[in-house]
Formats: sequence, C-alpha cells, structure tokens
Amino acid sequence: MVLLKNALTGVVLTGIGLVMLSSCTKTEPVAVVTPELPDVATTKVVNRKLDRPMSLPGEILPFQDVPIYPKVTGFIQWIGVDRGSRVSKGQVLVRMVAPELVAQEREAKAKVLEAQSNLAETIRRVESAKAQKLEAQAKLDANSLTYRRMKQAAETPGVIAQNEVDVLAKGVEGDRQMVNSRQQIVSAAVAEVATARSAIKGAEESLNSIHDMKDYLIITAPFDGMITERNMHDGSLAYPPSGANGYPSMLRIRELSLLRIVIPVPEIAVSDVRIGTPIDFTVTAYPGRVFSGKVARIAHSLDVKTRTMPVELNYWNKDRDIDPGMFAAVRWPMRRAYDTMFVPTTAVAVSLEKPFVVRVRDGKSEWVYVKSGQTMNDMVEVFGDLHPGDEVALTGTDEILDGAPCNSKLTE
Repeated sequence: MVLLKNALTGVVLTGIGLVMLSSCTKTEPVAVVTPELPDVATTKVVNRKLDRPMSLPGEILPFQDVPIYPKVTGFIQWIGVDRGSRVSKGQVLVRMVAPELVAQEREAKAKVLEAQSNLAETIRRVESAKAQKLEAQAKLDANSLTYRRMKQAAETPGVIAQNEVDVLAKGVEGDRQMVNSRQQIVSAAVAEVATARSAIKGAEESLNSIHDMKDYLIITAPFDGMITERNMHDGSLAYPPSGANGYPSMLRIRELSLLRIVIPVPEIAVSDVRIGTPIDFTVTAYPGRVFSGKVARIAHSLDVKTRTMPVELNYWNKDRDIDPGMFAAVRWPMRRAYDTMFVPTTAVAVSLEKPFVVRVRDGKSEWVYVKSGQTMNDMVEVFGDLHPGDEVALTGTDEILDGAPCNSKLTE
C-alpha cells in the first residue's frame, strides 16, 4: 500500500484514494452566466402647446339693470307698463302729480315779477340821478366860466371888487361838490340796478328749478329693455329713496337684447385671455344647444379669496331665448402661448416626497422629480429637469430603482 500526503489538504491517502483524488482534482473550464437586464418600455418627452377646454360656471346677467325711482315726492297718476312690457328708450312709463310744486311755482313766478318791478324802479332812479348830475354839471360849468371872467377883470384895479370874486369862487366850489354828490347818487343807483338784476336771475333760476322738478314727474325709459318688476300702482305715494334701507322701486327695467356672462376664471387659466375671443357655453334650459359669446371685459385682478379673475362675455340675445339668472356651463379654452413638455399620464409616479418620472439614459434608470401641470387627452404637462426627446418609462413606478441598469424599449 502506498501512502501519500495530499499537499492541499494534508490528508494521507492510500493508493486507491490517490486515484480518486486524481479524478476529483481534474480542472475543467467553467462558463460565467451574466444575468439578463430588465426591459423598460419607454416613450419620449414631447413639446406641445396646451390647448384644451375646461368647464367653468357662468352667471348670466342683463347688460343693464336699473330700478326706477322718482326724483321728487308725488302721487302716481298713471303707470303705462307692467311686468313683461317691452319698452323703448324715451318712452313714457309713469306720470306723477305733486301739488306742492304748483304752489312753489306760483311763488317763484311772483318773485320774478317783483324782482323785475324793482329793477325798473331802480333804472328810473338811475336816470333821475343822471339828469340831476347833468344839471349840476351845467351850473358848475356856467359859474366856472363867470368866475374866470370876473377874476380876469378884477386884475384891473377898480373894475370889480375882490369880494365879489371871492363870493363867486365859493359858489363854484359848492357847485363842484354838488356834482360830486350827484355822481355818488348815480353810482349807488347803478349798483342797485346790478343787485336788482341779480335778484331777477336768482328768482328765474328758482323758477327754472321748479320747472325741472315738474319735468321729473314724467318718468321715461332710460334705454331699450323689458320691465321685469312693478311694485306700485295708480294713486301710490312715491318718493326718492333715502339711506341704505330704501323701499322697493316703482319699476325695474333690464336690457335683455345684450347679456353679460360673468365667469370666475381660475388663476391657472388666465394667462392667455384676450378681448374678442369667442367662447361657447350651454344652458340647462336648452339641452344639446351651444351658444357663443365673446370676451368683452377682463378684470385684470384676482380675488384673493377664490384666486379667480372675473371675465365677462357679451352675448347678443336677439331671439330673447336666454334669460338672466340662468346657469351657464362655459367651455373655457385652457391655452398657453408657449410650448411645454408633455408625457403620458401613466409616466408620472408619486413617491413619499413628490411626483417623479423614470428617465432611462445610458442603460440606467434615473428618477427625475417633476411638477405636474394640466392634462390634455392622455398627456400631462411636466416641469422639471427634463428635455424634449428624453426617454422616460411609459409606466412610472418606484419598483424601477433609481440608478438600476435596464434596457430601454422605446414605444411609439
């Protein structure tokens, strides 16, 4: 028996064991098996302009809506319209009477006549004062001429006594003072004329004011429209409203040929609002029928509570088929003026942190956190570190680990 010691294990083997050892330690080439990489169905990030309609509620209002109140207190003598009456601008709606105005008109006319009489008397006094002044001026001129002649003659000794010259000088001075006095009377009379004319003007203005108030007793339609309320009847006492708690109006008139559709547009949809844009809407009263208005007024300011901006449409209600107060479902166009990136809605996954998509690049997966925007058909806007043409997993899931190797299978 041959005993050998195995150099690797240190075990002494017999001859038979030696043969077995030789058989077991014979080396053969071993093939290395590489695990297959998982396939990931991908799609490309695309650039598009957002353009999709969104449904918004709209409030339908008359273009003009006016309650009719009287401007003066009086009794209603006649009302020529009722609820549902169509009226034209300038058409007489109500006639009223006010006995107090008749008395005030008589008094105002009497004051005008009195003021005119006072003016005539004052003008006569002015003419009389002017005549007296002319008379005093003529006397002054005559005496002044006599005084100059006598003074010249008195320069020759013994012709005229100096005393006579002095007396004449005093007379001229008195005449001059008389002229001045008459001038003051004329000036005062002229001032009285101006005062009398002002009094006439004031009396006439008071009379005209009363006439205007009488005109207010006839109430006309301010515009073409329809009477939608009538709260008073013939003989009712009507007066102007006062304070916050006013009484009901006599009538209410609304313009129905042109309507306002007021839409609270959310902040996300106000970026591309333009005057003149046609907008479709529907109303419950006419199922299946689509109406169209145009953007006419934009608030350009958002309500801080609702984060919406009022936008008004004009709708020409020629057939009078739509009434104020109806509910409008507005098909508001959600658009952007610039391109944004879109991916299929299935590509966006949600983790505990925030939404992400799985980008496949250079044989590895990569989580890219994004912010989702608006949806359009089966696509959704995404904002983040992406670029058009990037390949992302068609179905985003956290089962595709960040940084894991994978094979991209692009789908069209």
